[in-house]
Amino acid sequence: MVTNINPKIKVAQVITRMDWAGSADLVKIFCQDLDKDKYEVKLIMGLTKNPSLKNSEFLKSFSDNIINITSLRRDINLFWDIIALFKLYNIFKKEKFDIVHANTAKAGFLGRIAAYWAKVPAIIYMSHGHLFYGYFNSFMSKVMICLERFAAGFTDVIIALTELEKKDFLAFKIKPKKSIEVIPSGLRPEEFSTENKETKEAFKKLLAVSPDKILIGFVGRLEPVKGCEYFIMAAAKIKGLCRGVNFLIVGEGSLRKSLERMSKALNLADDVLFLGWREDALEIISGLDILVQPSLNEAVGRTLLEAQAQGIPVVASSVGGIPEIVKDNISGCLVPAKDVEALSEAIYNLLDNARAREAISQGARQWIRDNFSSKKMMQRINEIYDRLFLES
Repeated sequence: MVTNINPKIKVAQVITRMDWAGSADLVKIFCQDLDKDKYEVKLIMGLTKNPSLKNSEFLKSFSDNIINITSLRRDINLFWDIIALFKLYNIFKKEKFDIVHANTAKAGFLGRIAAYWAKVPAIIYMSHGHLFYGYFNSFMSKVMICLERFAAGFTDVIIALTELEKKDFLAFKIKPKKSIEVIPSGLRPEEFSTENKETKEAFKKLLAVSPDKILIGFVGRLEPVKGCEYFIMAAAKIKGLCRGVNFLIVGEGSLRKSLERMSKALNLADDVLFLGWREDALEIISGLDILVQPSLNEAVGRTLLEAQAQGIPVVASSVGGIPEIVKDNISGCLVPAKDVEALSEAIYNLLDNARAREAISQGARQWIRDNFSSKKMMQRINEIYDRLFLES
């Protein structure tokens, strides 16, 4: 058993960046909600340019406990990666953490190796998704699998957010079953309004959209894996069936220009609004009538959780971990990926049936309250930390 001269258990949360939301939101909760009488938490993070509004506020309030490593970056770059690796090693040696909790693939890989070299007693990895298929070509996918197997040798526990993620770790022989824990992504219920009529009206006014218009939105990175082009194609079909509908695309990425061209080609220039990246994405979700997530591959999709928590009906692809977080026909509607007909039909059915839309809205709130609370998530995190600390 480790003799800890510090009365508190020292924990390092490591992440490549606190941009956007998703993994950054979870790391924020890990930092804030661990028992302060029991744990001393430091956040080690890389280059962060686009934090959400709430995460910006968190970073300011937590600044005394943040260690920045500008060389720790999301993209693969051998020069910066080696520098980041040695900086992590030096920090771990100096700080003498009891637990290193490495989050996301890049920080997870470098953080675990550095923690092992620095002889950190307990090392945890949380990928916040998976990179085994759907993101890279076949060669790079095989490389990612090999790297994950290598780093798993330095890992005490892998935390998966969904059962699918756990199955992937097992199927690709990354780590034995006994070393993988599934902890569903948690939300703080107090952060989500249950009555959003006034929010919707104010948001529509801000966008200069008529209050009687229905807003259907996509929120996410504009990258191939998110399938935003299928949302636009479905929007063209919906426009031909329904009046009084506007479509919203919130996010940035490599596909933005091509998606804008597609909208114009489908005569949707006046119907689809591109808002770009917004730090108030959560507030934007609350202003929607329907959220659409047409992903080709998705580990969790935290925006789906956030929408359901606010009673926003969702239509999403039945891929990855999405069926574990959206209850089909209860908290949302699931459709096959790349199926524009099924996607547009599911959206139209919600538009055409206000009672069904309200039933799903109520079901979504209840589903999130019962299954995705941050309190439950932190209880499980605490259990793992305590066990690893005692076993170290």
